[in-house]
Amino acid sequence: MRFSEVTRLLEKHGFRIVKQKGSIRYYGKPGWPRLIRVDYHGPKEVPTGTCHSILKAAGLR
Repeated sequence: MRFSEVTRLLEKHGFRIVKQKGSIRYYGKPGWPRLIRVDYHGPKEVPTGTCHSILKAAGLR
């Protein structure tokens, strides 16, 4: 899965960019207790462990 696909999946489930500093984006949504950090690198592949961590933090599978 690519970084752009991960961000698209988060946005599909209601998450929006709350803040951004350089290539690091923080996603949040109303009612969700914490921010989801994504180190965005465009068309590159997301390492498997990182992808699982991001999706787990967002409550997605």
